[in-house]
Amino acid sequence: MTLEPKISLRLQFLARVVRKECKHLAITDQRLFAELFTPEQAAGLENDPDLAERVEAFVGRFGRLQDTVGDKLLPLLLAALGEKSSAAIDNLDRAERLGLLESADEWMSMRNLRNQMVHEYIEDPVVLSSALQTGHVFVLTLISTADKMLDEIARRGWLDTPCVRNIE
Repeated sequence: MTLEPKISLRLQFLARVVRKECKHLAITDQRLFAELFTPEQAAGLENDPDLAERVEAFVGRFGRLQDTVGDKLLPLLLAALGEKSSAAIDNLDRAERLGLLESADEWMSMRNLRNQMVHEYIEDPVVLSSALQTGHVFVLTLISTADKMLDEIARRGWLDTPCVRNIE
């Protein structure tokens, strides 16, 4: 299937962005979770600027990748595949049926978690540490989902450069 040039260029751009976002999230994840992130660490973020920056980077990169994949890449990929793009949950259900996503429900859990990490950031160190640890667990799922979508785009010959794995 030949794509309209506008869609093709946008897919190629988003593929490049997603690759970079996956790489950056994986690096930050490795740095932040070299060991268990504790409520004590969360409570002490004010006094540990290096750790606070890593937490901020993780939360930002996790949310940004999820937004890019779920809100930008997925609807465009569905349109390129001839599927009708609609509400986010419907797009997620369609992606699950197409094998681009393991679980729409799990994706929504990641979205809720992202919101919790952002909004609970200052108030409750127990909630923050738990949310961060859960986010850490979801990183592989998030990157794997991005890879599946990039693989589908590459398989169809819609990428200008070959797809490479984001994490080893």
